[in-house]
Amino acid sequence: MMRLTTIIQIILAAFILCGGSAYAQSDTVYVIPVADAISPGVADYIKKGIEKASETGAAAVVIELDTPGGLADSMRKIVMAIYKSEIPVVVFVSPSGARAASAGVMITMAADIAAMAPGTNIGAAHPVGAGGKEINETMEDKVTNDMVAYVKGIAKKRDRNEEWAEKAVRESVSVTASEALENNIIDLIAEDMDDLIKQINGREIAGKGTLNLQDPQMVVMKETFRDKVLKTISNPNIAYILMLIGLAGLYFELSHPGAIFPGVIGGIAIILAFFAFQTLPVNYAGLLLIVLAVVFFIMEMKIASYGLLSVAGVTSLLLGSLMLFEGDSPEIRVAWQVMIPTVGLISAFFIAVAGMVFKAHVSQPRTGVSGLIGQVGVVKNIIDPAGKVFIRGELWNAEAGTTIPEGVKVRVVNVTNLMLEVEAVEEASEATTA
Repeated sequence: MMRLTTIIQIILAAFILCGGSAYAQSDTVYVIPVADAISPGVADYIKKGIEKASETGAAAVVIELDTPGGLADSMRKIVMAIYKSEIPVVVFVSPSGARAASAGVMITMAADIAAMAPGTNIGAAHPVGAGGKEINETMEDKVTNDMVAYVKGIAKKRDRNEEWAEKAVRESVSVTASEALENNIIDLIAEDMDDLIKQINGREIAGKGTLNLQDPQMVVMKETFRDKVLKTISNPNIAYILMLIGLAGLYFELSHPGAIFPGVIGGIAIILAFFAFQTLPVNYAGLLLIVLAVVFFIMEMKIASYGLLSVAGVTSLLLGSLMLFEGDSPEIRVAWQVMIPTVGLISAFFIAVAGMVFKAHVSQPRTGVSGLIGQVGVVKNIIDPAGKVFIRGELWNAEAGTTIPEGVKVRVVNVTNLMLEVEAVEEASEATTA
């Protein structure tokens, strides 16, 4: 009985070991190609790729990188995903002619294995504002020091060149693949993906075991339609403009029911804007201020505030635009060259519409019964004391205090129960002259 129990235990142990070994030695390698600026959409795409590779028990995941840089917050999200990965993450700057600039430096140095193809370069990680603009001196020192501490922490964690990492941020230095290898910035140079797999086969990764890639199965991650849309609209400037277009479109549809087109465009734009907001650090106080600005503009059309509500709307719109996105990275905010023209255009439009509405409110009515007062017509049937006059293409019953013969011009002075009270224009003129 004891012998049978021992045999069963040995068989179970062997089964468990074999199963665990098969999982650990999976020959699948996931490849995540990235040839774009680092944005919230790209960060989400890479993060999902790493998580999927880990869930399927892949041997490794390779990020094939070619980037000019991008948003610092998105870069940090990618670095965190690399750190959290349960399987080895390889960053391969490829193909020849590619680069890992700015945010790409941190992503490359954070990898378990950093590799570059011949003819590629890495560096120039000095932080800049949106659109490549320089940051003001105070903010620049703050952002640069923060980025230096961050990249040095990455370099230390991966046992790479901390001194060069600091220079890449402070002095925007950039090096070739061979110089990067000599200066302990990367681990190896590979001609292509096959050469990379051959070189990393058998490497031991701290805390993640040894890579066994004799004949790996390569699985290339493809962007979904959602990833492509998100990459396009996750730019803070585009998300901001989409939101304003959405609010304007919905306003037109609500104020002119049945127009359809403004409502459709506005609905699509506002949905896309909120879809982008899920990847951006949105300050909802700023969003509420922008909505409040639209409310002020609408109230200006309904209430004669003599411009006070328009001023409040412009102020609220400007403050809301400044506060809409929050974060330490200057590039995560709406660019001034986008904000100022947009605020100016939206404000001018609503103020112009409010002005026309106010003018319509104070102007004399031109339609309906009240619009007849002051109109001039011709007597068709003698008024004695009542008759008929022809005004604006219509015959009306009319009366006057005196007899007015046919053919005389008369002016409407009052309307009572569809009866016009008129006076002769010639008599009125003579009275005025006298």
